[in-house]
Amino acid sequence: MRTAAYVYTGWHPIAERDATFHPGFTEWELVRACRPRFAGHHQPKVPQLGEYDDTDPVAFGRRLQLARDHGVDAFVFGVFWCRGKRVFELGLDRGFLGGPLGGVAPFACTWANRLPRRVLPVARPDLPVVDPERHVPSDVGDFVRFVATLAERYFVRPNYLTVAGRSYLSIYDSTFFVRELGPAHARAAIAAARAWLHEHGHRDLHLAAIEPNEATLPLVREVGFDSVTHYVLLPDWKGPFLQDYRECAERRARQWRSFADRAGLPYMPAVAPGWDASPRGADFGGTRPDKYPWSPVVTGEHPEHFAAALRRAHGFRSPVGVDDPLVLVASLNEWSEGHYLEPDMVHGLGWLEALRSARG
Repeated sequence: MRTAAYVYTGWHPIAERDATFHPGFTEWELVRACRPRFAGHHQPKVPQLGEYDDTDPVAFGRRLQLARDHGVDAFVFGVFWCRGKRVFELGLDRGFLGGPLGGVAPFACTWANRLPRRVLPVARPDLPVVDPERHVPSDVGDFVRFVATLAERYFVRPNYLTVAGRSYLSIYDSTFFVRELGPAHARAAIAAARAWLHEHGHRDLHLAAIEPNEATLPLVREVGFDSVTHYVLLPDWKGPFLQDYRECAERRARQWRSFADRAGLPYMPAVAPGWDASPRGADFGGTRPDKYPWSPVVTGEHPEHFAAALRRAHGFRSPVGVDDPLVLVASLNEWSEGHYLEPDMVHGLGWLEALRSARG
């Protein structure tokens, strides 16, 4: 099984955030400013190689190369698209594709069909976790244009990632996609995108549904998805504030088979080295809200436990199989949510070394 790591390309300024916050804002400010909020809280997370701009092919390329050297076979870049408008695209287009690995390292895209947050750190506990303004509307024609854009810019490249000979694409919030369009229109959108690819001489899609909820999971095969996976499948999102890493990882691994059974599709196991989104939420002390980004926090994370979780993933065989399956790791660099492979000041290269040891 190949290992693919998600990549967040939000580590450079964009005009939208400049206007909302201040010129030059990035989430490094949140990561840097976070302080411990309970005894034993490991904050701030400090990158051993320093902060960086992911549009810089030298700085970004150094981190990507480290990941490749330690067993990451492919990178799955988050793509933000809203009816033709894109943000954060320069991390992929300039930082990765413009660097030394851009023409050789396998890569793919995942549609992050939510807009970036307008308020960081989040300071309003009375507002919904996902504000309606962050939802990205789509329809049949828009989805075809989106897939066509990806095909012309990325699928045509010889190092674009394939599963069973088809271009790999995932949709982060597959639940919202199916619910917003409705199953019939979602099915029509996916079929129309496949038809466009065929008509224009492109490979077919392998379309993965990320994190379908209980109601959506039984629908994804009928709608036209080819597999199911997750982004961060680690804590119990409705559980206690503090949760132990080993317990979370073992419990989640026991659920992998059921996702395939209920969807009738292959399940690609998802593994994360940790979870702590504290930098994205204001510090409310003991009166903190019981929802993202304040809760939960995974504790007891360690490279050895991460390696054990990866070994379980590489040993997993989905009851509904697929050629060339993937293990998805979240992520290379989500520092503001506490899951990253890049070296930090506590464990050094430990997260990457865990990945390499799990690969044997």
